[in-house]
Amino acid sequence: MGFWDKIPKPFFVMAPLADVTDCAFRQIIGKHSRHGELNGGPQVFWTEFVSADGLASPKGREALMIDLKYGENERPIVAQLFGSNEKNMESAAKLCAELGFDGIDINMGCPDRSIIKQCAGAAHIKDPEHALKIIASAKRGAPNLPVSVKTRLGFNRNEFETWIPKLLSADISVLTIHGRTMKDMSLVPARWDDIARVVDIVRASGKKTLVIGNGDAKDIPDAMQKIETSGVDGVMFGRAIFGNPWLFDKEKNHVSVKEKLSVMLEHTKLFVDMLGDKKNFSLMKKHYKAYVNGFDGAKELRVRLMEADDYASIEGITHEFLSSVMIGEIS
Repeated sequence: MGFWDKIPKPFFVMAPLADVTDCAFRQIIGKHSRHGELNGGPQVFWTEFVSADGLASPKGREALMIDLKYGENERPIVAQLFGSNEKNMESAAKLCAELGFDGIDINMGCPDRSIIKQCAGAAHIKDPEHALKIIASAKRGAPNLPVSVKTRLGFNRNEFETWIPKLLSADISVLTIHGRTMKDMSLVPARWDDIARVVDIVRASGKKTLVIGNGDAKDIPDAMQKIETSGVDGVMFGRAIFGNPWLFDKEKNHVSVKEKLSVMLEHTKLFVDMLGDKKNFSLMKKHYKAYVNGFDGAKELRVRLMEADDYASIEGITHEFLSSVMIGEIS
């Protein structure tokens, strides 16, 4: 179980989201949510998912190492990997152990077609025996780290009653279950009643595997309700974290527009400083849609920000907006 044995329950974590939960965003989350005894979370950080196949080649590794960058203030931190090649998964897990990660998580739930074509992500649900080989490969590569899996209820239909027992047979430390099938994508509400049934399967197995529920959790109170009704050990937040670094801060009841925009600038500057020479600035813009929302003039400001292409322009536009309105009216 590794560090998972020490995590108090219930707990709250942030989902690994491609091109979103990079090292810059995790630093922002940590600064604005983790106070004192973590103040609610996130108790565990995940990296973005990283291709085990990509890490297997020198050129690919050079490009992907930025996705495995983390700070000591993010511990415990789990590296999430995806892939279907046993040798490459073992090699990638070994690399993550050498880099000092606290755990390895294997993505067996991503519905993206490009990932499915690689027989990775949710494609593992269609081939449980090979999925077990991939888990075993990760364990060989990182024998001293807990290995966990993030997956879905099924591929084209609910099949968790057969899929979950297969995963449990691999003695994984943690199972994160997204309450939808691959076919569902995110087009239907997450089925927390089915997540509760997954919890029952895990408990009945006698395994020590922890269960994290994922899907549609809006905030901490909503997550607590989901924990009470489903019996999960923790909840993973995805879309709710966009534009809301204070999500895990139980003491934060109100965020003014000025503060929100200030943190947006802080986030942008951090992205440029940490990732500017590795990632396209356009990736930062998806955050603006969430930061700049729900107040007078937001739409107009957002349009201008989306047209900018560097930090200086973003800073100038934001300060111009703040100076043109009465802060008291938008606080």
